[in-house]
Amino acid sequence: MTIESISALYTPLGGVQSKKTASSAAAASGSADFSTVLADLVKQTASTIKASEDTAIKGIQGQAPLQDVVQSVMRAQTSLQTAMSLRDKAVSAYQDLTRMTI
Repeated sequence: MTIESISALYTPLGGVQSKKTASSAAAASGSADFSTVLADLVKQTASTIKASEDTAIKGIQGQAPLQDVVQSVMRAQTSLQTAMSLRDKAVSAYQDLTRMTI
């Protein structure tokens, strides 16, 4: 069983997801390796947070409706929580490996 992409499992609150991002890892090497999937997730999270910051600034300036600002911030929060959960699980798995006796 292969995992094509984490981004196929994860959909931001806005429901907007790039099909190019979801399939870029799988297309690069025939099947997605874990490091590629994590790298794509980090890039997607960073771009989501940057877009949220831009929307928040526009909201402060009065150029964006409040609903768009709230949705953007919630999308960034969800992306960040997902990335932090994956990081915590990876650290936990590493610690479990280091505690194993040989």
